[in-house]
Amino acid sequence: MNALIADDHMLLRAGVRDAIERNGGIVCDEATTGREAFDKAILYKPTLVVIDVTMPELNGIEATRRILNALPTVKVIILTQHQSNELVRSAVEAGARGYLLKTDTGQILLQAIQSVMAGGTFFSPVITDVVLQSLARSVHLTGPGIVYKERLTPREGEVLQLLAEGKSTKEAASVLGTSTFTVETQRKNVMRKLRLRNVSDLVRYAVRNHMIDA
Repeated sequence: MNALIADDHMLLRAGVRDAIERNGGIVCDEATTGREAFDKAILYKPTLVVIDVTMPELNGIEATRRILNALPTVKVIILTQHQSNELVRSAVEAGARGYLLKTDTGQILLQAIQSVMAGGTFFSPVITDVVLQSLARSVHLTGPGIVYKERLTPREGEVLQLLAEGKSTKEAASVLGTSTFTVETQRKNVMRKLRLRNVSDLVRYAVRNHMIDA
């Protein structure tokens, strides 16, 4: 097992590394942003990715979707502090094989790694069977890929997150490798689709949907 750990907290990464190595695995590298996680996954082609949801530049759900689009055999486990049915659904739709909470024990993380690497799935015991049954029906009906409730495109979701993190239009354009005109157009689309009036509304939306920390 060759694993990539993506989280912006050093102590959390150290704990996950310990669990992976105790399970006989090797950690190829670590990432602190969602975009870095994607780039390193492409570079190292790990067999397992453990990733947080709330990540700078690119959230963990969207990073998962991109990683699996490029490397469909990779197993992904979401490890987050957020217990949200909508986030679990988005993670499953993006292709994640496991969803754990940071309050789960190290033993549960080990069980999740073993189950996922054996071809199964694993969810935090906190998540009920009823929720998982609902998710299974949802995934069957909607297919893979992150689904934004308000129908934002993946790129609009990226623009939303970058602007909510405090980046200017020019800075967001630089991160995305596009023009300021394109970013400004996408910003207007985001504001219109989500019916947001100003940047404060945009930030509140991003916090509420766990795209950035409060």
